[in-house]
Amino acid sequence: MTDRIIVARSKLAADFARVATTRRVEARASSGEESPSTLERGLSLDAFLAQSASGNNDKQALAVLLRLIATASIQVADLIALGHLAGTMGAPVGTPDFDGDVQRRLDIMANETFVNAVRSAPVAAVLCEELSDPLLLDPEAPLVVAIDPLDGSSNIDANVSIGTIFAVFPAVKNALRPADHFLRPGHEQVGAGFIIYGPHTSFVFTLGDGVHVFTLDRRAGVFKLAIPSLAVPADCTEYAVNASNYRHWDESVRAFIDDCIKGADGPLCRDHSMRWIASLVADAYRILVRGGVFLYPGDQRHGYRDGRLRLTYEANPISFLVEQAGGSATNAVQRILDIKPKELHTRTPIVFGSRAAVQRISRYHTDPQFSAEHAPLFFYRGLIRR
Repeated sequence: MTDRIIVARSKLAADFARVATTRRVEARASSGEESPSTLERGLSLDAFLAQSASGNNDKQALAVLLRLIATASIQVADLIALGHLAGTMGAPVGTPDFDGDVQRRLDIMANETFVNAVRSAPVAAVLCEELSDPLLLDPEAPLVVAIDPLDGSSNIDANVSIGTIFAVFPAVKNALRPADHFLRPGHEQVGAGFIIYGPHTSFVFTLGDGVHVFTLDRRAGVFKLAIPSLAVPADCTEYAVNASNYRHWDESVRAFIDDCIKGADGPLCRDHSMRWIASLVADAYRILVRGGVFLYPGDQRHGYRDGRLRLTYEANPISFLVEQAGGSATNAVQRILDIKPKELHTRTPIVFGSRAAVQRISRYHTDPQFSAEHAPLFFYRGLIRR
């Protein structure tokens, strides 16, 4: 057993050593320091989309959709920027929605804004977090959209960054029912993105050829290219998790977090820091820009066994973005983009971020050498007591 523990420690130390020589290069990439290219900071979103879609009918339809989403997001950003001057945006409205979630005033307003925008796009159907069933639009259109109009609505009145998340799929020809457009694995996405409403409003998206960041220039009222290409560092020493749920986690999750807390004195051989904003788009943006790993595991509480994030319009688009930036995203064991949802609003656990860190967490779930149930390495427990 002792030999096995030594091997486990050695493997973990090797994980870090293997990426050390590339860390500085990847850090420059993640901060947007690109090599010479045709993309220049300050390029307008319209000009970028025109270049990207030139001569490609499929991408032209996608470009139209992204322009409309961007325009709608400016309206939402302006409303959010007013804060309490626009009233209590975070006030609950009516009864909980079809899945028991509390709807807030800004949730409903954002939903109406984006649905109205999508009506003018070449879109056959749209699936929203606020609606139990897909909304049919143009049956002959080539695209469908799944969207969370306002992620992080519980943070509205606290002035914490919130956002909009969306996934774009090609429409299913001759679909027998509207749900068929959306009951498919995430690797079939042709585009995805999110808008983060924070100190600056930024539109982060992929068309399947890298991840780009456009920031709203409020002086001109348009999005302009801020970071031509994002690259998530291969490894990290930052993790994001809601540690208050520690007692509800499975042993494999506890084991990983315990070893992060042990830092340089533990098997990971490095000190770690925790970051938790409780806003998916804010945590995702930080990880895309500077690396890290995000965990929202399933746990033992009622209704949390399968996690809380929606697969189709939260986990899928975030995972597509992360993979396009060189990172990884799983449900702790399986690649997120390979999971086929059983229901429209299926939930999933998720782990995403720097590739080596995501792979390491998977090993805690699948490798007996890293399992809390088999290795005395993980005997001591607890975030505070030992």
